[in-house]
Amino acid sequence: MRVLTKADILAIVDVAALVAPIATAMRRVSEGKTDMPLRSMIPLGAGNRFGIMTGAMREPEVHGAKLLSLYPDNPRHGRSSHSGLMVIFDHATGLPHAVIDAAELTALRTAAATAVATDALARKDATTVAIIGTGEQAHSHLAAMRAVRPISRFIAWGRDTAKTAEFAAHNHTDSAPTIADAVAQADIVCTTTPAATPLLTRSMLRPGLHINAVGASIPVMQEIATDIVPHVRLVTDFRPSLEAQAAEVIDARKQGLIQPNHPIAEIGEVLNGTTPGRTAPTDITLYRSLGVAAQDLAATLFILERATAAGRGIDVPWS
Repeated sequence: MRVLTKADILAIVDVAALVAPIATAMRRVSEGKTDMPLRSMIPLGAGNRFGIMTGAMREPEVHGAKLLSLYPDNPRHGRSSHSGLMVIFDHATGLPHAVIDAAELTALRTAAATAVATDALARKDATTVAIIGTGEQAHSHLAAMRAVRPISRFIAWGRDTAKTAEFAAHNHTDSAPTIADAVAQADIVCTTTPAATPLLTRSMLRPGLHINAVGASIPVMQEIATDIVPHVRLVTDFRPSLEAQAAEVIDARKQGLIQPNHPIAEIGEVLNGTTPGRTAPTDITLYRSLGVAAQDLAATLFILERATAAGRGIDVPWS
């Protein structure tokens, strides 16, 4: 069994390298070639949670689980808000095959999945990105957007003006005084926050915009206002996850803003050409990311292949 730390991962892989394997994984999801129970979340008190994501893929054959602690206050103390392990197993024997740092895996694969969606849905002439949030995913999404579009300008906005200024200075981006101002200047918007109440409102929408809503992965979080849902071309990573975990979609159904047959595409369907994504330059597209086990499995296999070739990691005997 090979064990890979954050340092091992960062030495051999970046967001751009994971775009192709993540795209392939999302195609497999929409082809029905994966088994993915919905994530399990256990509240631990004080806003902390323990999450478990399990899954299996048939092309290639691999199964595994991600065990992740989510502690929102950790960044204040210089620690990641996400920490844990990703374990994959040998399909032939069932023995553990590899264990890798789940925090770095999550940061990289989430951003790579956003890059895949942006490449499929955003206008080809998109050059300006608004990054909403200043945390780990905000940083990784800078590289993600550069991987698929010739971005000439990033505009950052966060609730904490000091952190926003620090983020902008560190990453050589512009900053905006309000979220509305940031969105008004952007072709692409990436929301990367754990917001409990919506940040992006319907009044901020305009023709041609592409939105990546990334930060809210459970129903108690919501970055996107409910009344936005009927006015965008909605695409997600895995429809069952969206129906169960996307607060704005759940609420839009309850309010009757969308009907049960409201069109919702999976990004794998768009990639496979079975469902249209953007159909016109004026479309407003929304990629609603929830994060799925297939992304973790595909990214882990890719990272492990590179680590083996580079001689990175520690091999632990396993009976």
